[in-house]
Amino acid sequence: MYEDKTLVCVDCGNEFVFTAGEQEFYAEKGLTNEPKRCKDCRAARKNAVKRERVMYTSVCAVCGGEAKIPFEPKEGRPVYCSECFSRLNEE
Repeated sequence: MYEDKTLVCVDCGNEFVFTAGEQEFYAEKGLTNEPKRCKDCRAARKNAVKRERVMYTSVCAVCGGEAKIPFEPKEGRPVYCSECFSRLNEE
């Protein structure tokens, strides 16, 4: 039913293949537009949008070790290192 199509990337101008399998996947998901970018340009665009995650360092409330966390610690709220956090969630 589907046949491979050769498309041209809007960013780099290189040709890329929109495979029959990809076309079938798009149809299953209800996607009606063909891809406009090649795999490399899609990856570059996706990575350009990502922000670097800021990590904060604090002291673990259980063991006193270093805890690296993805949020700014607040006074009076306990912070846990990865090992202690895992142990607390197992219980």
